[in-house]
Amino acid sequence: MSRAAPSLTVRAARPDDAADVAALLVELGYPDNDVDDVRRRLAAWEREAAGAALVAEQHGRVVAAVAVTAFPYLEREGRCGRVVALVVAAGHRGQGIGRRLVEAAEAAAASFGCVRMESPARATAPNRTTSTGAWATRTGATTARGT
Repeated sequence: MSRAAPSLTVRAARPDDAADVAALLVELGYPDNDVDDVRRRLAAWEREAAGAALVAEQHGRVVAAVAVTAFPYLEREGRCGRVVALVVAAGHRGQGIGRRLVEAAEAAAASFGCVRMESPARATAPNRTTSTGAWATRTGATTARGT
């Protein structure tokens, strides 16, 4: 059973979150992210019309991040939302923070016109200890096939 996350705020990521997000990317298995590079990418996410980078802040510190993007279907009307990154700091897992971020990502995707959400079926991060397929099963997300 997960513990409740005390005083958690989910908000849009900002360029000044770069140091915390870079540290989270290390936990996700991507250690080669210079803080200035992450700052530039977060600025790009702020301008992204069909995507959002969100962070979870607890006691004034960023402890998790998610990025979601939307793309149009060719075969039907509407758009599909896809979680392209999700990470919760090791010391903050098991509190429902990831679930809260996914809910916020789903809400953002809905605002982009998405009628469906998906996550990658297999993780590609080198230090991944659980697959996104297992995460999707626990959270009820639809996984993409063949990715």
